[in-house]
Amino acid sequence: MCLATVYKKQEEPDSILLQYVSKILVDGNHITLIDVMGEERQLDGTIKMVDLANSKVIINCAE
Repeated sequence: MCLATVYKKQEEPDSILLQYVSKILVDGNHITLIDVMGEERQLDGTIKMVDLANSKVIINCAE
């Protein structure tokens, strides 16, 4: 199973938006993050980078 940590702009511990993310839904600028336990976090922004080998996603968000 491939789970990701989603960061807000940078890969710093205090910029973590959600850990153990199993699904990312994108509708225009609206992003929904869903973790392995079903918790959802919704935000507006764009995906800057996805690193599948290291399970990292960086999002530019308005939050």
